[in-house]
Amino acid sequence: MTGSRIVAVDVARTVALAGMVVFHFTRNLEDFALIAPGTTTQGFWWVFARAVAGSFLFLAGVSLWLAHGQGIRWRAFLRRLARLVAAAGLVTLATWAVLPQAFVYFGILHSIAAASMIGLAFLRLPAWATLAAAAGAVALAYLGPFAAFDAPWLWWTGLSPGIRPTIDFEPVFPWLAPCLAGIAAARLAGRAGLWHRLARWQGPAARALGWPGRHSLAIYLVHQPVLIALIWAATRAFG
Repeated sequence: MTGSRIVAVDVARTVALAGMVVFHFTRNLEDFALIAPGTTTQGFWWVFARAVAGSFLFLAGVSLWLAHGQGIRWRAFLRRLARLVAAAGLVTLATWAVLPQAFVYFGILHSIAAASMIGLAFLRLPAWATLAAAAGAVALAYLGPFAAFDAPWLWWTGLSPGIRPTIDFEPVFPWLAPCLAGIAAARLAGRAGLWHRLARWQGPAARALGWPGRHSLAIYLVHQPVLIALIWAATRAFG
């Protein structure tokens, strides 16, 4: 919107990536029986995981408005969507090959892709309407499940009474909410002139901090194999 890349958004995405790596490293330690079982499914780590996932979806909403808030650039949008869908499919295939009993069929990448498509309908709406829809997405999830959604092909909605076990599940409801909140926040920030001020933050340190955020999809895809390989090697070397 400002005519230049908002490096601050890249830096925010870098922070989210760091949180993701920390959480997955901890979960991998649990998988290797190096820490107590159930560590990442309760207490602080349970909250932390959801905060990290929510931050990615919130930033997806911010980026969606920055890129298309003044008019949808369909070629750019469809190109990014295709990358997301392809990456989500790769995650599904890889986890099905390694862990077929709990493979990822609607994880964070699937959720970002779906929320991005739905979010297009909110780009030109007032912020209050988008925030109301975000609250509705949360409310609908907590009012459910609903018997009408009791079918495998509707598991992705998050409204089904039963779902297949999976190691990563961010269904549309309630996870559409942080993306819509990001769209609303970006609109309000634009109205306040915040993006024009942040666009001036372009120094070498800022660009260096933002580099991982600019390549978040690639880092997401490779970080888990790298972490698992490192932990496996450490257990062989020092076990």
